[in-house]
Amino acid sequence: MALACELLKQLEYTCIKGSVDREVGALVYDSRKIEKGCIFVCIEGTKTDGHSFAVEAAEKGAAVLVTQKDVEVPKESDIAIVRTEDTRYALAFLSAAYFGHPAERMKIIGITGTKGKTTTTYLVKSILEHAGRKVGLIGTIEAIIGEKHIPADNTTPESYVLQSYLRQMADAGCDTVVMEVSSQGLMMHRTQGFLFDIGIFTNIEPDHIGPNEHTDFEDYMACKGLLFRQCKVGIVNCDDAHWQNVTKGHTCALETYGFSEHADLQAYDMRLVKSPGSLGVDFAIRGLADLEVETNTPGRFSVYNALTAVAICRHFGVSGEDIKEALLHAHVKGRIEIVKVSPEFTLMIDYAHNAMALESLLTTLREYEPHRLVCLFGCGGNRSRLRRYEMGEVSGRLADLTVITSDNPRFEEPQAIIDDIKTGIGKTDGKYVEICDRKEAIRYVIEHGEPGDIIVLAGKGHEDYQEIRGKKYPMDERVLIEDILKEKGRDLL
Repeated sequence: MALACELLKQLEYTCIKGSVDREVGALVYDSRKIEKGCIFVCIEGTKTDGHSFAVEAAEKGAAVLVTQKDVEVPKESDIAIVRTEDTRYALAFLSAAYFGHPAERMKIIGITGTKGKTTTTYLVKSILEHAGRKVGLIGTIEAIIGEKHIPADNTTPESYVLQSYLRQMADAGCDTVVMEVSSQGLMMHRTQGFLFDIGIFTNIEPDHIGPNEHTDFEDYMACKGLLFRQCKVGIVNCDDAHWQNVTKGHTCALETYGFSEHADLQAYDMRLVKSPGSLGVDFAIRGLADLEVETNTPGRFSVYNALTAVAICRHFGVSGEDIKEALLHAHVKGRIEIVKVSPEFTLMIDYAHNAMALESLLTTLREYEPHRLVCLFGCGGNRSRLRRYEMGEVSGRLADLTVITSDNPRFEEPQAIIDDIKTGIGKTDGKYVEICDRKEAIRYVIEHGEPGDIIVLAGKGHEDYQEIRGKKYPMDERVLIEDILKEKGRDLL
């Protein structure tokens, strides 16, 4: 139990009815979970408005209502009504107080950007744990609390869930948390209620612009920039053309990294590393740190991910040797994840599921001069058809062979999605085959792999399911690959 007035302590509010000098037993923002004695926060969503459940909350015996607009409750009800400017913002501070401000017991690292967030969070976790710290992680794939892995619904969870995770991490003995911070999460105040020790900006490109997301690119940048008014130290990629716009109005100390000679932490002398079944890159760093680094993932974006991790971990006093060792062996599920099926060609799984990501990936892999670059992918159903045309065109232009297959068809016919992808490929001279069944498509690329090939299974990444007509069926590409090899009497290398 907690006093409502104590939970409301850090907020500006007006008590419209009753008194907040009363105990509350739970903090609730989902109308289905309203219970006697709770404090119910009325959230205005895109489909449902929590304010419309005010009467129900009063009838069920809720102790306090937190609102941002007028509500009516039965006159005889003794429920207290609190008015604040933004209930999402209020929920974040209420949640932090309800769970005992767990962020204050740990170092909190927040990473924002269009690309690289997921990979960088895992790199940072790997490096810091290699150096002896206990690290919790919150991101697109999962939340990791000790040995517990919780699949993610959102990149940055709702503030109540986020604070619950932080509480569990603190109780599990974590001294550090690294998390992805999405523009949506910042825009919806999910990360309010605490200060990040370090905030990171990786890069930004036009994305997440449209209904229920960001109105335009300026709005997208402004939302990313909110992180730098909520952290102590900001670390930014100064090679990105928009970094100064993103950090406009920052209240933190700023450091920069990149290939630029003006960067505080500069990467230079990058070299591609290639061996059978393996692609990587090595490079040197100077400025705020001086060391040579090798990663087991390919291309320039791998340098940026590693450089970001180094920029963060130097604040924790991690040695150069610990950083080098961790970077060389770190891997992230579904992000340029190499699966060793043959000594003659390279096969990898990646989450690239839009044209921008696929073009970046295929362009990078082209630099390794493969015998053939083979790209297997599908597109999700009940999503923009434009994405299918664009991805088809990108693969047709950059891959030597495209294998079109199924992704998450949802409520669409897989063949209709494949036909849309073929429309995009038709704008190029690219060769393609279509194999609707994803397992059979993977079998095809493995059986037809040629010496020196680089084969990419794109789009699914970390996902371990296929969504068909409202139901998720188990489907993990790693399992499919193992099954295919076992059917051939072989194992992974």
